[in-house]
Amino acid sequence: MLKALIQSTFVALAGAFLIACGSANQEEVVNVYTHRHYEADQQLFDMFTEATGIKVNVVSASADELIQKLELEGPNSPADVLITVDAGRLYRAQTKDLLQAVSSDVLNSNIPAKFREPAGNWFGLTYRARILAYSVDRVSPEELSSYEALTEENWKGRVLTRSSENIYNQSLLASVIAHKGSEGAAEWASGLLANMARVPKGSDRDQVKAVASGEGDVAIVNTYYIGIMLNDANEEERKAAEKVGIFFPNQDDRGTHINISGAGVTKYAPNKDNAIKLLEFLSSKDAQEFLANINFEYPVNPAAAFSEQLLKWGTFKADDINLSVLGENNSEAVVIFDKVGWK
Repeated sequence: MLKALIQSTFVALAGAFLIACGSANQEEVVNVYTHRHYEADQQLFDMFTEATGIKVNVVSASADELIQKLELEGPNSPADVLITVDAGRLYRAQTKDLLQAVSSDVLNSNIPAKFREPAGNWFGLTYRARILAYSVDRVSPEELSSYEALTEENWKGRVLTRSSENIYNQSLLASVIAHKGSEGAAEWASGLLANMARVPKGSDRDQVKAVASGEGDVAIVNTYYIGIMLNDANEEERKAAEKVGIFFPNQDDRGTHINISGAGVTKYAPNKDNAIKLLEFLSSKDAQEFLANINFEYPVNPAAAFSEQLLKWGTFKADDINLSVLGENNSEAVVIFDKVGWK
């Protein structure tokens, strides 16, 4: 079934882009520095090459390593595109003057304003919700409401999450700063820390496993990790994910915090036009639906349909602040985490 999905997606994408791009020079390239490590991404790069004749050269590393690499290479960098997860990292690359603003009617049409940097320095390609994964055996969804409610006395010793060094938590706190101010954000961080079941550690998958094993009752995690675990070949991963329910917090006020995987054209891109073509391709309806089906991420393109797994989780109200704010508030979030003692 997966093979058929890939084949049908390729046919649709290839047809659309061959019409748009015409005959392509097989020697043309686009050089991508990417923090993402998903097979679905490489499959899309291969589809792009087949459709346009533009070869995608990929360098994979952590976001920090790629940003440092761009800094060291300077004007001699071969990179055309930087792809990473979290608006905070994209903002960091932008403030280091490693990206350039680009204008594309296709990107502006495919990607709503809240998912792109206002000047066009970077664009969201997918988004994920940071939700509450709760034990279906020990917690009723009626007990849950908001991120803030997890600071109440009844959750003492029951909450699980990652360390403050994790960019996902930094961006979550950055969003709280945007809505509650610095004092309100510090109060929330301190209250949540007081209710944790253990010292913050591990990945989002580890939080899900800890809920499944009874170490805690509710965890703050990104949706797509649960989708991946539910469809993992490893039985232990699947069983752990089956023991948690998904709750979208703050539906009665600002909405659930979301973040993105995104990309920007590098400042010294030697193949700028090809870089823009790649971003336009990745933001197209068919490419977006492919990512939603394979990697359980939400498509930013409103024309793209949600995958069956995403539909099972239901629709939700998302926080609609422009995601560039997450980068702007990142430094303050780190200071607050340190101040309250969130390791």
